[in-house]
Amino acid sequence: MKIKHLIFSIVLFLSWQFGASQELKLTYDKAAANWNEALPLGNGRIGAMVYGGVDKEEIQLNEETIWAGGPGNNVPKGKYDDIVKIRQLLVEGKNKEAQDLSNLAFPRAAPEGLDYGMPYQTFGSLLLGFPAHHSPVHYQRELNLNKAIATVSYNVDGVNYRREMFTSLVDSVLLIRITADKEKSISMDLNWKSPHQDARIGQKNGALFLRGKGGQVDAKEGQVAFYGFVYPQVKGGQINHLDRQIIIKDADEVILYVSIGTNFKNYHDLSIDPEQKAARVFEQAKRISYAKAVENHVRKYQKYFNRVKLDLGNNAQAKKTTDVRIREFATNFDPQLVALYFQFGRYLLISSSQPGGQPANLQGIWNAKLSPPWDSKYTININTEMNYWPAEVGNLSEMHEPLFSMLKDLSITGQESAREMYRARGWNAHHNTDLWRITGVVDGGFYGMWPMGGAWLSQHIWQHYLYHGDKQFLRDYYDVLKGAALFYLDVLTKDPSGKWLVVSPSISPENSYEPGSVGVSAGTTMDNQLLFDVFNNFIHASTFLEDDAVLRDSVRRCLKQLPPMQIGQHGQLQEWLKDLDRTNDHHRHISHLYGLFPSGQISPFRNPDLAQAAKNSLIYRGDKSTGWSMGWKVNWWARLLDGNRSYKLIKDQLSPAPEEQQGQNGGTYPNLLDAHPPFQIDGNFGCTSGIAEMLLQSYDGSIFLLPAWPDELSSGEVKGLAARGGFIIDMSWKEGKLTALKVLSTLGGNCRIRVSHNTQLSWQGKPLQKANGENTNAFFAVDEIKKPLIKTKKGMLEIPRTVLYDISTSKGGAYEFAVQ
Repeated sequence: MKIKHLIFSIVLFLSWQFGASQELKLTYDKAAANWNEALPLGNGRIGAMVYGGVDKEEIQLNEETIWAGGPGNNVPKGKYDDIVKIRQLLVEGKNKEAQDLSNLAFPRAAPEGLDYGMPYQTFGSLLLGFPAHHSPVHYQRELNLNKAIATVSYNVDGVNYRREMFTSLVDSVLLIRITADKEKSISMDLNWKSPHQDARIGQKNGALFLRGKGGQVDAKEGQVAFYGFVYPQVKGGQINHLDRQIIIKDADEVILYVSIGTNFKNYHDLSIDPEQKAARVFEQAKRISYAKAVENHVRKYQKYFNRVKLDLGNNAQAKKTTDVRIREFATNFDPQLVALYFQFGRYLLISSSQPGGQPANLQGIWNAKLSPPWDSKYTININTEMNYWPAEVGNLSEMHEPLFSMLKDLSITGQESAREMYRARGWNAHHNTDLWRITGVVDGGFYGMWPMGGAWLSQHIWQHYLYHGDKQFLRDYYDVLKGAALFYLDVLTKDPSGKWLVVSPSISPENSYEPGSVGVSAGTTMDNQLLFDVFNNFIHASTFLEDDAVLRDSVRRCLKQLPPMQIGQHGQLQEWLKDLDRTNDHHRHISHLYGLFPSGQISPFRNPDLAQAAKNSLIYRGDKSTGWSMGWKVNWWARLLDGNRSYKLIKDQLSPAPEEQQGQNGGTYPNLLDAHPPFQIDGNFGCTSGIAEMLLQSYDGSIFLLPAWPDELSSGEVKGLAARGGFIIDMSWKEGKLTALKVLSTLGGNCRIRVSHNTQLSWQGKPLQKANGENTNAFFAVDEIKKPLIKTKKGMLEIPRTVLYDISTSKGGAYEFAVQ
């Protein structure tokens, strides 16, 4: 096969330019009435929510390290004996007694001297007053996803006013430029407000500052000191500095610099001077002209964002404001809104998770409260993991780095919980963590007795390696994978039947098998699936790095003793070791389908019985749920190759969020943010991942193109999606059929493509070689699962006819195929 070589950077450049041509904007014809209508800006460190008010503008601000409390873990002492007793009660079949002891040992409210994690907290709000701006006309508010810039424009008394705002990815400040098309027309005032009780506002060096510290919660006193200020650079006009306010009169142009610093250095060191940090960042930013600052910011942002383009077509709906489009999506065909929502998820990930910073939490970096829902912590029994599902396939692998960094921290702090609570080697974490990298039980014995958070998080390290093949990366994070495997080697115990090795006690996250009362159990299906991946990941990593051969053999022996998956009395994939599922259980968590997605243990092609059982479980649970749950379901139905059902879930997700701020009736707010309700960002990321899974799946030994694309979105094109093995995919389709395909190979090796049986691929007039046997590319190796135990079969999964092609590629090679 003749190989067409193109320089990688040139290929990406062409892809970026193609993506930049799309009109990707959130638009509105009125100011935000509340936080759920404000528009998010972020540079990983600073988050801003822009309301767009005319006479009163509020820009609510966050800094990623402003959390309550201070350093320290939350591992309780003297609980090992309780865990042993709970385990024994489960062996004896005394499940209710086991649950009662778990609740007693780990009460719902944090005991004195202990905490259940700290909340992420707001910095405060910058208030811009324009007292003379009444009765505006031609109002427009927008967020430009192509540039990561928000604008507000309107006309008052014949003068056109414009505000342009962005959180610079280069200069680490919020910049606001206010202009008018008539000289001496800008008169305004600047103020701060903050819910922090000890916040202080004052003047220094021409700037208005806000100083304070994070709050005290449970046994932890607030220790995060923060200092931020706004500095006006004014052309023309006058500035009057008052004690708690800045007043500007008759200016031609105003540029505002907002800089924030905290004393946070890392999870156990608060030694930085926050005022000096804020000043240092500002002084560097002020040296650059505004025009150059915009140019630098957009260039760096587009380096990431423009890697992927998705075009699903356009119609008149795209000309309407975004809030109207959301309201009408269920009844008006709007393909561009699907593409916009997909790219909005990628925008949010770039904006909330930058290398060198903190991972995106439950609300990304956007939170207006001191006590947000669920503390806006890292909930690691689904939500944090979901935040990063789009990172690799969405060609944003650099945004994954903050999560890897947190994993290194947890592999240190988690040694305490492993040792103290379980007398085990290695490390573990339960279902929550925070800025301080806590690893103990959170929220009591019903929700918190789940020692698998580290097991799930560690999958991200291995997945990143499968996409990039970077052995140095694998070496750097090998101890994280090894420590997770060590922990489970030490805690595994015989299940009550004596047949298998299981984790006990544990739960299937947040669900119960006796409604509302008993969830503590041994050997839940999700735990077994997670262990399968933890052990296999370690075996592969240690083999590649030629390390720990003896330990590898021990892990292999334990792996062989894990329980198989089971199909129960209702034809469902069992959630627990015993057949306890209920067909009327509509719980938001369907954790036992982890093996379907994000893991790849259940394949319609290799394991159709298990795939059908997973489908039955999904049908029993129903579609409508919390926002994040519906986002996960988009991915599951895509893995089941049902694009129409996935698209139905997207429609459910893109329905207006309910007004009430609690419950489990998800949807989307006018600013496109996801509703649990209230706001949780994971639903955005989950749905973005789901759309990618509908377009491309790279697991199960191949790259499957258009595996689950819906009938309604019959034509389109996508460029820049990433697949395992370092492959970048560009493709287009018409009437549901692939029409063009380009593959860039960044690592070389065999590229196995799966397409519909009626699709023929050829290279320079010669048909491609059909695949035979297992894929020789190690990044596509499939770990064989045990044969499931089947009680009842119900239904037969419809599996599409497909064909597999093998393409031998060279590193840096670009391949364009003829499609028939």
